[in-house]
Amino acid sequence: MNREKKLCVIGGGAAGMMAAGTALLFGAKVTLFEGTDRLGKKLAITGKGRCNVTNDCSVEEFLENTINNPRFLYAALNEFSTQDTVNFFNRLGVELKTERGKRVYPATDRAKDIVDAMRRYCSAAETIYAKVKDISATDDGRFNVKADKNYIFDAVIIATGGKSYPLTGSDGSGYSLAMKLGHKVTELTPSLVPLTSKSPLCPKMQGLSLKNISVKIKDENNKILYEDFGEMMFTHFGVTGPVILSASSHLKKYDISKLTLFIDLKPALDEKTLDARLLSDFKDQNNKDFINSLGKLLPTKMIEPFVEVCKIDPRQKVNSITKEQRRHILDTLKNFKIPLSGYRPIEEAIVTSGGIDVRLINPKNMGSKIVSGLFFAGEIIDVDAYTGGFNLQIAFSTGYLAGKSAAEFILEENQYVENSN
Repeated sequence: MNREKKLCVIGGGAAGMMAAGTALLFGAKVTLFEGTDRLGKKLAITGKGRCNVTNDCSVEEFLENTINNPRFLYAALNEFSTQDTVNFFNRLGVELKTERGKRVYPATDRAKDIVDAMRRYCSAAETIYAKVKDISATDDGRFNVKADKNYIFDAVIIATGGKSYPLTGSDGSGYSLAMKLGHKVTELTPSLVPLTSKSPLCPKMQGLSLKNISVKIKDENNKILYEDFGEMMFTHFGVTGPVILSASSHLKKYDISKLTLFIDLKPALDEKTLDARLLSDFKDQNNKDFINSLGKLLPTKMIEPFVEVCKIDPRQKVNSITKEQRRHILDTLKNFKIPLSGYRPIEEAIVTSGGIDVRLINPKNMGSKIVSGLFFAGEIIDVDAYTGGFNLQIAFSTGYLAGKSAAEFILEENQYVENSN
């Protein structure tokens, strides 16, 4: 009687759960290892708890939004597309909706619904809540996996995530497992990460969110390196929020300490219209102090720092503000400057840039080119993208392809090894 072959999936995040559930669907017996106390811990906090599951775009548009190694994802995205993700969650009972920028969310705005659906999808797997400490190849071509005890498996999928958010399990441990099996890891840097500033204005506005603003990031020669529209927030260390996180991925090749963030607080109004608005507001508040005249234009927490930047006496009467001062106010509304100084640590990044060198992974099945029966999925691979649902889709697409391929490997004994040269 033939021995029943077993598949091990390491990592219970988006990619790991997708891989485990898909391998089950294709008939494999699956054991899923998760190093924290529950599955989908990082998934539950993505998108501020709303979970931007994918982006409703074509494969080519998707690849244009992928920063590292976009062509590597071509086969995975064709195997499990953005539309497949929408259909997948609909089948699992989760209704989705599409918002600005083609971003797809659960209709309830609750990441928990996505996490629960993924847990259901892989519920037939044996789940062991233990951290995998070591993997080694056995003499007969199998894998010895050391966790709470030693296990033997016929194939392994490593889907341990990157190095960001270590408290959710993405602590970088998967890199050392892969390296021990002969795989190279490229340089790890934060991607989609908040930006720091030494400006004293940021702590004064800590916690303030700005919506419907336009941003530009310029170099010392006033060249625009990045621009976007959306939402951001001030913190004690600098700035964060969707437009800032997206910007961080575009700035890697520049010396960020020489860059400046320009915020257009009123992007819907051109300078002429905004000037007319200023004149109208000042006319209505003719006898007020300048600092008390900005309530209709700015959020309360921003008024004092704004006045400070304008270099106008906060107690100067509105009726005495000169045309030159008004022009300076206007320029500050359209170009509120925050000098940048750096990035927050990789542990605070939404995504890790870098990972397992894609030259050692077969893009058609996510299998290792140097170790038969070893597969990879998700953020551990050296692929990452901008914000907008792209990174979760990478997890789902590579997880699906790895799960399917690994199941076929152990059931049909297909040896997916290629010459690494």
